[in-house]
Amino acid sequence: MSVVAENLVRRAMAVAQSHPELVAGAAIGLVVLLFGGYVLYRFTRPAGVRFASLLAEHDDVAVLTHPDPDPDAMAAAMGVASLAEQVGTDASIRFPGQVRHQENRVFRNVLEVDLVRIERASDLASEAVILVDHNRARGFSGSEEISPVAVVDHHPGDGSGDAFTDVRTEYGACSSVIGEYFSDLNATPVPPESHESEVDARYTVHSKLSTGLFYGILTDTNRLTAGIAPADFDTSGYLAPGVDDTLLDRIANPQVSAEVLDIKARAIRGRDVQGPFAISDVGEVSNVDAIPQAADELILLEGITAAIVCGIRDDVLHLSGRSRDDRVHMGRSIEAALDEIPGANGGGHARMGGGQVPLDGDEFGWPARRKTFTDRLRRALGGDV
Repeated sequence: MSVVAENLVRRAMAVAQSHPELVAGAAIGLVVLLFGGYVLYRFTRPAGVRFASLLAEHDDVAVLTHPDPDPDAMAAAMGVASLAEQVGTDASIRFPGQVRHQENRVFRNVLEVDLVRIERASDLASEAVILVDHNRARGFSGSEEISPVAVVDHHPGDGSGDAFTDVRTEYGACSSVIGEYFSDLNATPVPPESHESEVDARYTVHSKLSTGLFYGILTDTNRLTAGIAPADFDTSGYLAPGVDDTLLDRIANPQVSAEVLDIKARAIRGRDVQGPFAISDVGEVSNVDAIPQAADELILLEGITAAIVCGIRDDVLHLSGRSRDDRVHMGRSIEAALDEIPGANGGGHARMGGGQVPLDGDEFGWPARRKTFTDRLRRALGGDV
């Protein structure tokens, strides 16, 4: 050590011995600086990076969709499961209810989505539960006891995850959020004619996942025409190189059953139109997923800006509504109309909503109360309820 260096060390030691408070202050300042840097690093990283880090902390996760998962929910779950596996975490996709809508069944079959149905909380098979496309677990025994480690959603609600919550109500689809996670990680969408092993990248989006996420965005935004955000377009463009056109066509153009066509015809023939609002009761149905499809047809009729279709299955009145009227928030309208009916529930987005009313008790007589109920629905659409 040089003489100059030795002198500097001696002086520093002398100052430290005579002014210990300066040393303590410097040490505290260093700790604060390091901690602040850690916090800044931890919480300013892109959401996808933080989510991948969370997944890597667990040996296994259960990815949970809402009851009767649609393409957006299934695609989001596929994305979480794929990302988990790429960071070395086992993942399974669980769902309550049934996959009934023909479009949903085709999506599941064509993309070979590995879904496991559950009836109770113990069926989840993992303590680390991740909710996608909803923010509160529902539809199975013990759902109210579920405390998810993470929530990824685009629906309004106050549900949250213990370690991670990402609810983007401005996005048109949950698939857009999950797709953005892969973009945050610089993941490479794999073209349909290639294999993942041929791509030199830490993270990839395999072709079936790109196709699923792309279609999930299309379905929840009505082919990128309603309830969209710039991120929905950006994510669609990001995924496009990995989309398999053949699989996409098979999913988007499924065969339609005779019953679905019949219920659509019933909804149109039996529509009660007053002003720009239409309400139609299609009666007993064996396939409740035909009800929202009938609502999709009814809203297309000239002069109708908001439409609700009702149908009954197993002593439950099911409602599905569609709106293309900026004055009508369909989810809130149905929620308001059902608010005072015991056991009923409803809600949704501005453009689409739904609900259920139990008919097996004395609280809600049907069809005796049909006119009173439809009048209340109409007032709710008009903002009077």
